[in-house]
Amino acid sequence: MSSIDIIRQAEQDVKEQFEKIEDIRDYNQEKVLNAFLNNRVAPEHFYTVSGYGHDDLGRDVLDKVFADVFKTEKALVRIHFASGTHTLACVLFGNLRPGDKLISVAGEPYDTMQEVIGTMGDEETKRSSLIGNGIIYEEIPLIDDTYVDLHALKESVDEKTAMVLIQRSKGYSTRKSLTIDAIEEICKIVKDKNPNCICFVDNCYGEFVDKYEPTEVGADIVAGSLIKNPGGGIVEAGGYIAGKEKYVERSANRLTAPGIGCEGGAMFNQHRLIFQGLFMAPSVVADAVKGAVLASKIFDTIGYDSSPKYWEKRTDIIQNITFGSPEPLEEFCRTIQSLSPINGYVTPIPENIPGYEDKVIMAGGTFIEGSTIELSADGPMRKPYVAYMQGGLNYSHVKIALRKILEKLKK
Repeated sequence: MSSIDIIRQAEQDVKEQFEKIEDIRDYNQEKVLNAFLNNRVAPEHFYTVSGYGHDDLGRDVLDKVFADVFKTEKALVRIHFASGTHTLACVLFGNLRPGDKLISVAGEPYDTMQEVIGTMGDEETKRSSLIGNGIIYEEIPLIDDTYVDLHALKESVDEKTAMVLIQRSKGYSTRKSLTIDAIEEICKIVKDKNPNCICFVDNCYGEFVDKYEPTEVGADIVAGSLIKNPGGGIVEAGGYIAGKEKYVERSANRLTAPGIGCEGGAMFNQHRLIFQGLFMAPSVVADAVKGAVLASKIFDTIGYDSSPKYWEKRTDIIQNITFGSPEPLEEFCRTIQSLSPINGYVTPIPENIPGYEDKVIMAGGTFIEGSTIELSADGPMRKPYVAYMQGGLNYSHVKIALRKILEKLKK
Protein backbone atom coordinates (compact mmCIF):
# COMPACT_ATOMS: atom_id res chain seq x y z
CA MET A 1 0.00 0.00 0.00
CA SER A 2 1.12 3.55 -0.65
CA SER A 3 1.54 6.00 2.20
CA ILE A 4 -1.62 7.83 1.13
CA ASP A 5 -3.59 4.57 1.09
CA ILE A 6 -2.35 3.64 4.58
CA ILE A 7 -3.50 7.00 5.90
CA ARG A 8 -6.87 6.80 4.17
CA GLN A 9 -7.49 3.36 5.62
CA ALA A 10 -6.38 4.52 9.07
CA GLU A 11 -8.80 7.46 8.91
CA GLN A 12 -11.62 5.05 8.14
CA ASP A 13 -10.62 2.84 11.06
CA VAL A 14 -10.59 5.73 13.55
CA LYS A 15 -13.78 7.41 12.34
CA GLU A 16 -15.67 6.52 15.53
CA GLN A 17 -12.87 7.95 17.70
CA PHE A 18 -12.87 11.16 15.66
CA GLU A 19 -16.60 11.60 16.22
CA LYS A 20 -16.09 11.31 20.00
CA ILE A 21 -13.27 13.87 19.90
CA GLU A 22 -15.45 16.30 17.95
CA ASP A 23 -18.28 15.87 20.47
CA ILE A 24 -15.86 16.75 23.29
CA ARG A 25 -14.62 19.73 21.27
CA ASP A 26 -18.14 21.09 20.82
CA TYR A 27 -18.96 20.65 24.51
CA ASN A 28 -15.79 22.45 25.60
CA GLN A 29 -16.22 25.22 23.05
CA GLU A 30 -19.64 26.01 24.43
CA LYS A 31 -18.28 25.92 27.99
CA VAL A 32 -15.56 28.43 27.06
CA LEU A 33 -18.01 30.63 25.15
CA ASN A 34 -20.36 30.72 28.12
CA ALA A 35 -17.49 31.79 30.39
CA PHE A 36 -16.81 34.74 28.06
CA LEU A 37 -20.50 35.68 27.95
CA ASN A 38 -21.04 35.32 31.70
CA ASN A 39 -18.12 37.65 32.41
CA ARG A 40 -19.06 40.19 29.72
CA VAL A 41 -15.64 40.18 28.05
CA ALA A 42 -15.26 43.41 26.05
CA PRO A 43 -12.54 45.28 24.11
CA GLU A 44 -11.63 47.32 27.18
CA HIS A 45 -10.42 44.09 28.77
CA PHE A 46 -7.68 43.88 26.13
CA TYR A 47 -6.05 47.07 27.36
CA THR A 48 -3.13 46.91 29.71
CA VAL A 49 -1.60 48.88 32.55
CA SER A 50 2.04 49.48 33.38
CA GLY A 51 4.28 49.58 36.43
CA TYR A 52 2.88 47.70 39.38
CA GLY A 53 -0.10 46.51 37.38
CA HIS A 54 -2.68 47.75 39.86
CA ASP A 55 -6.37 48.03 38.90
CA ASP A 56 -6.00 45.90 35.77
CA LEU A 57 -9.61 45.15 34.81
CA GLY A 58 -8.61 42.85 31.95
CA ARG A 59 -6.41 40.73 34.18
CA ASP A 60 -9.20 40.41 36.76
CA VAL A 61 -11.76 39.35 34.15
CA LEU A 62 -9.27 36.91 32.60
CA ASP A 63 -8.92 35.23 36.00
CA LYS A 64 -12.71 35.02 36.29
CA VAL A 65 -13.10 33.49 32.83
CA PHE A 66 -10.55 30.76 33.62
CA ALA A 67 -12.25 30.15 36.98
CA ASP A 68 -15.57 29.69 35.17
CA VAL A 69 -14.07 27.29 32.63
CA PHE A 70 -12.46 25.16 35.35
CA LYS A 71 -15.51 25.50 37.65
CA THR A 72 -13.44 26.86 40.54
CA GLU A 73 -13.63 29.63 43.12
CA LYS A 74 -10.61 31.45 41.76
CA ALA A 75 -7.94 31.39 39.05
CA LEU A 76 -4.57 33.04 38.55
CA VAL A 77 -3.54 33.53 34.90
CA ARG A 78 -0.19 35.23 34.42
CA ILE A 79 2.52 35.61 31.82
CA HIS A 80 5.01 35.82 34.70
CA PHE A 81 5.11 32.04 35.04
CA ALA A 82 8.30 31.01 33.22
CA SER A 83 7.07 27.48 32.47
CA GLY A 84 4.69 24.78 33.57
CA THR A 85 7.27 23.66 36.12
CA HIS A 86 7.44 27.17 37.59
CA THR A 87 3.65 27.29 37.82
CA LEU A 88 3.52 23.95 39.63
CA ALA A 89 6.35 25.00 41.93
CA CYS A 90 4.36 28.08 43.01
CA VAL A 91 1.48 25.83 44.08
CA LEU A 92 3.80 23.49 45.96
CA PHE A 93 5.91 26.11 47.73
CA GLY A 94 2.89 28.34 48.35
CA ASN A 95 0.81 25.67 50.07
CA LEU A 96 3.37 23.47 51.86
CA ARG A 97 5.25 24.28 55.06
CA PRO A 98 8.23 22.62 56.79
CA GLY A 99 7.12 19.32 58.29
CA ASP A 100 4.22 18.85 55.84
CA LYS A 101 4.08 15.58 53.93
CA LEU A 102 3.71 15.53 50.15
CA ILE A 103 2.85 12.29 48.33
CA SER A 104 3.33 11.74 44.61
CA VAL A 105 0.50 9.42 43.68
CA ALA A 106 1.78 8.14 40.32
CA GLY A 107 5.40 7.23 41.04
CA GLU A 108 8.22 9.53 39.99
CA PRO A 109 7.14 12.89 38.58
CA TYR A 110 8.82 13.99 35.38
CA ASP A 111 12.44 15.12 35.47
CA THR A 112 12.08 18.86 36.05
CA MET A 113 9.64 18.30 38.91
CA GLN A 114 12.08 15.93 40.61
CA GLU A 115 14.49 18.86 40.90
CA VAL A 116 11.76 21.04 42.40
CA ILE A 117 11.00 18.30 44.92
CA GLY A 118 14.67 17.58 45.61
CA THR A 119 15.11 13.97 44.52
CA MET A 120 17.39 15.02 41.67
CA GLY A 121 19.85 17.84 40.97
CA ASP A 122 23.11 19.16 42.35
CA GLU A 123 23.60 20.24 45.95
CA GLU A 124 22.61 23.87 45.36
CA THR A 125 19.44 22.81 43.55
CA LYS A 126 18.54 20.39 46.33
CA ARG A 127 19.12 23.10 48.93
CA SER A 128 16.42 25.23 47.27
CA SER A 129 14.02 22.31 46.75
CA LEU A 130 10.96 21.25 48.76
CA ILE A 131 12.96 18.62 50.62
CA GLY A 132 15.69 21.20 51.25
CA ASN A 133 13.01 23.38 52.85
CA GLY A 134 11.82 20.70 55.22
CA ILE A 135 9.00 19.07 53.26
CA ILE A 136 8.59 15.32 53.84
CA TYR A 137 8.24 13.55 50.51
CA GLU A 138 6.93 10.11 49.57
CA GLU A 139 6.30 8.38 46.25
CA ILE A 140 3.87 5.57 45.65
CA PRO A 141 5.50 3.25 43.11
CA LEU A 142 3.38 2.23 40.17
CA ILE A 143 2.15 -1.33 39.79
CA ASP A 144 4.19 -2.91 36.96
CA ASP A 145 5.44 0.62 36.15
CA THR A 146 2.00 1.26 34.69
CA TYR A 147 -0.90 1.62 37.13
CA VAL A 148 -1.52 3.72 40.23
CA ASP A 149 -1.45 1.58 43.38
CA LEU A 150 -4.73 2.62 45.01
CA HIS A 151 -4.28 0.23 47.95
CA ALA A 152 -0.87 1.74 48.75
CA LEU A 153 -2.43 5.21 48.45
CA LYS A 154 -5.01 4.34 51.11
CA GLU A 155 -2.22 3.16 53.40
CA SER A 156 0.02 6.19 52.79
CA VAL A 157 -2.40 9.06 53.32
CA ASP A 158 -2.70 10.04 56.98
CA GLU A 159 -3.42 13.12 59.10
CA LYS A 160 0.10 14.46 58.40
CA THR A 161 -0.37 14.38 54.62
CA ALA A 162 -0.81 17.98 53.54
CA MET A 163 -0.94 17.40 49.79
CA VAL A 164 -1.00 14.72 47.13
CA LEU A 165 0.51 15.48 43.73
CA ILE A 166 -1.42 13.88 40.88
CA GLN A 167 0.45 14.12 37.59
CA ARG A 168 -2.19 13.66 34.92
CA SER A 169 0.11 13.14 31.94
CA LYS A 170 2.75 10.44 31.75
CA GLY A 171 5.76 12.72 31.27
CA TYR A 172 8.87 10.90 30.06
CA SER A 173 7.57 7.51 31.17
CA THR A 174 5.65 4.58 29.75
CA ARG A 175 2.90 4.58 32.38
CA LYS A 176 -0.67 5.32 31.44
CA SER A 177 -1.78 8.93 31.73
CA LEU A 178 -4.53 9.39 34.29
CA THR A 179 -8.09 9.71 33.04
CA ILE A 180 -10.60 12.01 34.69
CA ASP A 181 -12.31 8.94 36.15
CA ALA A 182 -9.01 7.78 37.68
CA ILE A 183 -8.35 11.26 39.12
CA GLU A 184 -11.84 11.27 40.65
CA GLU A 185 -11.18 7.90 42.32
CA ILE A 186 -7.82 9.09 43.66
CA CYS A 187 -9.35 12.26 45.11
CA LYS A 188 -12.13 10.28 46.79
CA ILE A 189 -9.64 7.91 48.43
CA VAL A 190 -7.53 10.82 49.67
CA LYS A 191 -10.48 12.80 51.03
CA ASP A 192 -11.92 9.75 52.77
CA LYS A 193 -8.62 9.34 54.65
CA ASN A 194 -7.90 13.04 55.24
CA PRO A 195 -10.50 15.67 54.23
CA ASN A 196 -7.94 18.46 54.77
CA CYS A 197 -5.38 17.05 52.37
CA ILE A 198 -4.99 19.14 49.20
CA CYS A 199 -5.51 17.20 45.97
CA PHE A 200 -3.28 18.98 43.45
CA VAL A 201 -3.37 17.95 39.79
CA ASP A 202 -0.60 18.77 37.34
CA ASN A 203 -2.96 19.35 34.41
CA CYS A 204 -0.31 19.92 31.71
CA TYR A 205 -1.25 18.43 28.31
CA GLY A 206 -4.73 17.48 29.57
CA GLU A 207 -6.90 20.59 29.27
CA PHE A 208 -9.96 20.16 26.99
CA VAL A 209 -9.10 16.56 26.06
CA ASP A 210 -12.12 15.44 28.10
CA LYS A 211 -15.43 17.15 28.84
CA TYR A 212 -14.50 17.63 32.47
CA GLU A 213 -11.46 19.05 34.24
CA PRO A 214 -9.99 17.59 37.46
CA THR A 215 -11.48 20.43 39.53
CA GLU A 216 -14.94 19.19 38.51
CA VAL A 217 -14.35 15.73 40.00
CA GLY A 218 -12.72 16.43 43.37
CA ALA A 219 -9.35 18.12 42.80
CA ASP A 220 -8.76 21.17 45.00
CA ILE A 221 -6.36 22.92 42.63
CA VAL A 222 -4.86 22.47 39.16
CA ALA A 223 -2.08 24.17 37.25
CA GLY A 224 -0.72 24.18 33.74
CA SER A 225 1.14 26.07 31.04
CA LEU A 226 -0.31 28.56 28.56
CA ILE A 227 2.07 27.39 25.82
CA LYS A 228 0.36 24.02 25.99
CA ASN A 229 -3.35 23.28 25.54
CA PRO A 230 -5.16 26.30 27.04
CA GLY A 231 -3.14 28.86 25.07
CA GLY A 232 -4.54 27.64 21.77
CA GLY A 233 -1.14 27.87 20.11
CA ILE A 234 -0.94 31.67 20.15
CA VAL A 235 -0.17 32.62 23.75
CA GLU A 236 3.50 33.56 24.03
CA ALA A 237 4.24 32.66 27.65
CA GLY A 238 2.74 32.04 31.06
CA GLY A 239 0.70 29.64 33.11
CA TYR A 240 -2.52 29.32 35.08
CA ILE A 241 -3.63 28.04 38.46
CA ALA A 242 -7.28 27.35 39.28
CA GLY A 243 -8.93 26.00 42.37
CA LYS A 244 -10.14 26.83 45.85
CA GLU A 245 -9.58 30.49 46.64
CA LYS A 246 -7.25 30.07 49.61
CA TYR A 247 -4.94 27.69 47.74
CA VAL A 248 -4.79 29.96 44.69
CA GLU A 249 -4.07 32.98 46.92
CA ARG A 250 -1.23 31.14 48.63
CA SER A 251 0.21 30.22 45.23
CA ALA A 252 -0.04 33.86 44.13
CA ASN A 253 1.93 34.93 47.20
CA ARG A 254 4.71 32.63 46.05
CA LEU A 255 4.64 34.06 42.50
CA THR A 256 4.71 37.68 43.67
CA ALA A 257 4.99 38.36 47.41
CA PRO A 258 2.81 38.23 50.52
CA GLY A 259 0.64 41.31 50.49
CA ILE A 260 0.71 41.51 46.69
CA GLY A 261 -0.65 38.11 45.73
CA CYS A 262 -3.02 38.34 42.77
CA GLU A 263 -3.22 42.14 42.83
CA GLY A 264 0.04 43.05 41.06
CA GLY A 265 1.98 42.32 37.92
CA ALA A 266 1.70 44.21 34.64
CA MET A 267 0.63 41.91 31.79
CA PHE A 268 2.56 43.69 29.01
CA ASN A 269 -0.33 43.94 26.58
CA GLN A 270 -0.93 40.19 26.42
CA HIS A 271 -4.58 40.11 27.48
CA ARG A 272 -6.09 39.75 24.03
CA LEU A 273 -3.79 36.89 23.05
CA ILE A 274 -4.63 34.96 26.21
CA PHE A 275 -8.38 35.54 25.83
CA GLN A 276 -8.24 34.56 22.16
CA GLY A 277 -5.97 31.58 22.78
CA LEU A 278 -8.37 30.21 25.38
CA PHE A 279 -11.28 30.66 22.98
CA MET A 280 -9.40 28.75 20.25
CA ALA A 281 -8.12 26.04 22.58
CA PRO A 282 -10.95 23.45 22.35
CA SER A 283 -10.63 23.25 18.56
CA VAL A 284 -6.83 23.26 18.54
CA VAL A 285 -6.71 20.55 21.20
CA ALA A 286 -9.24 18.44 19.29
CA ASP A 287 -7.09 18.57 16.14
CA ALA A 288 -4.02 17.60 18.16
CA VAL A 289 -5.86 14.63 19.68
CA LYS A 290 -7.13 13.53 16.28
CA GLY A 291 -3.54 13.65 15.01
CA ALA A 292 -2.38 11.53 17.95
CA VAL A 293 -5.12 8.95 17.34
CA LEU A 294 -4.18 8.74 13.66
CA ALA A 295 -0.50 8.35 14.56
CA SER A 296 -1.35 5.56 17.00
CA LYS A 297 -3.26 3.64 14.36
CA ILE A 298 -0.57 4.10 11.71
CA PHE A 299 2.38 3.08 13.91
CA ASP A 300 0.49 0.01 15.12
CA THR A 301 -0.25 -0.87 11.50
CA ILE A 302 3.42 -0.74 10.50
CA GLY A 303 4.62 -2.71 13.51
CA TYR A 304 5.73 -0.23 16.19
CA ASP A 305 4.62 -0.25 19.82
CA SER A 306 2.53 2.87 20.22
CA SER A 307 0.62 4.07 23.27
CA PRO A 308 -2.15 4.85 23.95
CA LYS A 309 -3.84 2.62 21.39
CA TYR A 310 -6.11 4.35 18.93
CA TRP A 311 -9.28 2.98 20.53
CA GLU A 312 -8.35 3.92 24.12
CA LYS A 313 -9.91 6.86 25.94
CA ARG A 314 -7.67 9.91 25.75
CA THR A 315 -6.71 12.14 28.66
CA ASP A 316 -3.82 14.12 27.14
CA ILE A 317 -2.35 15.02 23.75
CA ILE A 318 0.79 12.84 24.02
CA GLN A 319 1.47 9.82 21.83
CA ASN A 320 4.30 7.42 22.71
CA ILE A 321 6.18 5.52 20.01
CA THR A 322 8.71 3.04 21.39
CA PHE A 323 11.72 2.46 19.13
CA GLY A 324 13.97 0.35 21.40
CA SER A 325 17.22 1.92 20.20
CA PRO A 326 18.57 5.47 19.82
CA GLU A 327 18.95 5.66 16.02
CA PRO A 328 15.26 5.43 15.00
CA LEU A 329 14.29 7.81 17.83
CA GLU A 330 16.74 10.39 16.48
CA GLU A 331 15.57 9.85 12.90
CA PHE A 332 11.92 10.26 13.89
CA CYS A 333 12.60 13.55 15.65
CA ARG A 334 14.69 14.81 12.74
CA THR A 335 11.87 14.02 10.33
CA ILE A 336 9.35 15.93 12.48
CA GLN A 337 11.79 18.87 12.60
CA SER A 338 12.22 18.82 8.83
CA LEU A 339 8.45 19.19 8.44
CA SER A 340 8.11 22.07 10.90
CA PRO A 341 7.12 25.53 9.66
CA ILE A 342 9.94 27.16 11.66
CA ASN A 343 13.56 25.97 11.48
CA GLY A 344 12.63 23.10 9.20
CA TYR A 345 16.21 23.11 7.88
CA VAL A 346 17.71 22.52 11.36
CA THR A 347 18.92 19.05 12.41
CA PRO A 348 18.18 18.29 16.09
CA ILE A 349 20.79 16.38 18.09
CA PRO A 350 20.66 14.93 21.62
CA GLU A 351 21.79 17.54 24.12
CA ASN A 352 21.85 18.29 27.84
CA ILE A 353 18.85 20.40 28.87
CA PRO A 354 18.37 22.09 32.26
CA GLY A 355 16.17 19.98 34.51
CA TYR A 356 16.87 16.64 32.80
CA GLU A 357 19.40 14.01 33.86
CA ASP A 358 19.72 12.36 30.43
CA LYS A 359 20.40 13.99 27.12
CA VAL A 360 17.19 14.83 25.28
CA ILE A 361 16.50 15.11 21.56
CA MET A 362 13.83 17.65 20.70
CA ALA A 363 12.07 18.43 17.45
CA GLY A 364 10.26 21.70 17.88
CA GLY A 365 10.05 23.96 14.87
CA THR A 366 7.37 25.99 16.58
CA PHE A 367 6.22 29.60 16.33
CA ILE A 368 6.55 29.86 20.12
CA GLU A 369 9.68 28.39 21.69
CA GLY A 370 8.88 25.24 23.64
CA SER A 371 5.22 25.21 22.61
CA THR A 372 3.98 21.64 22.81
CA ILE A 373 0.47 22.30 21.53
CA GLU A 374 2.27 22.82 18.21
CA LEU A 375 3.46 19.64 16.47
CA SER A 376 6.63 18.52 18.18
CA ALA A 377 8.41 15.38 19.32
CA ASP A 378 11.09 14.69 21.87
CA GLY A 379 12.51 11.98 24.05
CA PRO A 380 15.28 11.28 26.56
CA MET A 381 18.22 9.26 25.30
CA ARG A 382 17.61 6.32 27.60
CA LYS A 383 15.99 2.92 27.28
CA PRO A 384 13.48 2.04 25.91
CA TYR A 385 14.07 5.06 23.60
CA VAL A 386 10.55 6.43 23.38
CA ALA A 387 9.49 9.34 21.19
CA TYR A 388 6.84 11.54 22.77
CA MET A 389 4.88 13.13 19.97
CA GLN A 390 2.41 15.86 20.83
CA GLY A 391 0.47 18.75 19.44
CA GLY A 392 -0.50 20.01 16.04
CA LEU A 393 -2.18 23.37 15.49
CA ASN A 394 -4.25 21.70 12.81
CA TYR A 395 -4.95 18.11 11.87
CA SER A 396 -3.70 18.56 8.31
CA HIS A 397 -0.15 19.33 9.47
CA VAL A 398 -0.03 16.14 11.54
CA LYS A 399 -1.35 14.13 8.60
CA ILE A 400 1.28 15.56 6.24
CA ALA A 401 4.02 14.73 8.74
CA LEU A 402 2.79 11.16 9.13
CA ARG A 403 2.68 10.68 5.36
CA LYS A 404 6.29 11.87 5.02
CA ILE A 405 7.40 9.60 7.88
CA LEU A 406 5.72 6.65 6.18
CA GLU A 407 7.47 7.46 2.91
CA LYS A 408 10.84 7.47 4.69
CA LEU A 409 10.17 4.19 6.43
CA LYS A 410 9.16 2.51 3.15
CA LYS A 411 12.47 3.39 1.46
